[in-house]
Amino acid sequence: MEFSTQTLAHAAAITEHFKATFSASEGNDEGALIGALATRLIRETPAEDLRGVSAWDRGELLGTIFFTRLSFPNDSRCVFMLSPVAVATAHQGKGVGQRLISHGLDLLRKEGVDIVVTYGDPAYYGRVGFLPVSEVDLPAPQPLSMPEGWIAQSLTDVPLAPIKGPSRCVAAFDDPALW
Repeated sequence: MEFSTQTLAHAAAITEHFKATFSASEGNDEGALIGALATRLIRETPAEDLRGVSAWDRGELLGTIFFTRLSFPNDSRCVFMLSPVAVATAHQGKGVGQRLISHGLDLLRKEGVDIVVTYGDPAYYGRVGFLPVSEVDLPAPQPLSMPEGWIAQSLTDVPLAPIKGPSRCVAAFDDPALW
């Protein structure tokens, strides 16, 4: 498996990958929503606010993750959000997602990112170091429909500490339907 950060060069494949993966697991409407989100992230998000990492094997796209900046105007720490994550249906349960996330976190750590947050299954993301956080300690940019899925991790030697809110996400995520 090889990793690539060339999301723009593979935009069509990545968009289709998200659409197909989410359609298979969540239905066609969700697939269309997340496929459109991937397109917007790639096409509209400034490069300094977006990191995409894909896993490939012999030309086959196995999985893709995105990290986007979360801005906290009242806090100096650098925070990124991991979302969305998609692993091709045929490759789920084989560790592809965890390896992809770990690789992406290592890239962000090398860049000096302080904290990564995501909104998902605490049991799954806990395997790669994410811990539950409250919206009081790390304000979300939109109201959360499932607050127990708001999880984060420090990428530094400093433990997670409350972040002064409010927060602001990239434009593609500024849609309550995604939260």
